[in-house]
Amino acid sequence: MKNLKSLLKISEKIKFLLNFEQRFQDIMVMQGQSLSLQNAKRAPFESLCHAEFKVFSQSGEDGILQYLVRESKISPDEKIFVEFGVEDYSEANTKFLLVNNFWRGLIIDGSKRNINKVKKSDLYWKTDLKAIDAWVDRERINQLIGDSGFSGKIGILSIDIDGNDYWVWESIRIVDPVIVVVEWNSVFGPKHSISVPYASDFSRLSAHYSGLYWGASIKAFEILGRKKGYKLVGSNQLGNNLFFVKQSRLGRLLSVNAKDAYVVSHFRDSRNEKGKLNYLSGEARYKEIADLPMIDVNTNLITSMRQLDQ
Repeated sequence: MKNLKSLLKISEKIKFLLNFEQRFQDIMVMQGQSLSLQNAKRAPFESLCHAEFKVFSQSGEDGILQYLVRESKISPDEKIFVEFGVEDYSEANTKFLLVNNFWRGLIIDGSKRNINKVKKSDLYWKTDLKAIDAWVDRERINQLIGDSGFSGKIGILSIDIDGNDYWVWESIRIVDPVIVVVEWNSVFGPKHSISVPYASDFSRLSAHYSGLYWGASIKAFEILGRKKGYKLVGSNQLGNNLFFVKQSRLGRLLSVNAKDAYVVSHFRDSRNEKGKLNYLSGEARYKEIADLPMIDVNTNLITSMRQLDQ
């Protein structure tokens, strides 16, 4: 009898915590709605940093995307997103659009455990969300998206895979997004148009113990965006996400070049050879990976940051 009472008490506590979490999320969404309306009155902005606010995103991406969606005049038929590299989707670029603006979307992550967590949540039946677990590479990305029922014009494509981001965006043809969000590596600096060489099985910590050797530079993405018909409109203040808008949809939005948009990233997640965080920042991060092989996306030749800086 005591065990039954204890179980009931535990059940009541769990229910209370779940209800509290939902109420807290509702408050966060309401605050996001308020900030979005305030931004609409203040727009246009000279810099994306003035639009930033966080509800579900890692930093200020929620505010930036609300601003870009409004200014690029996303139509009802375009209220669709594709985002990959989402982990368990608790923190993601598109979640506020899903919950607040009722967009339809596809998310992809390489972890079955992460995707199963999404599918078991209330979010999955309350929204028009498709979630699949799959390894993302440039050979399969178009098929993964197409087989999931997504193609043609969409509002947002968001790429965050800590490695082949440049090569995967270059390869995507099946969707035609108005806005593209892509993670970039600030450690590579503002001058060089470089990416890590493509490897279908690229893993950030396997490629180099520091975890600093991944992705591509802001200049490389600026060049790729231009080739695909997009203009760079800026970075978030954290220095890890770039935002591109289709040139024909800029409207009042101001495009910027890589030099002016460059932000030194503020996070210090580097590791030593034993796999422990060593919190490198500034020049120390550059020195750690300066001699590792890079691809110059202009020439397609192998080089290194140190060679390019000589």
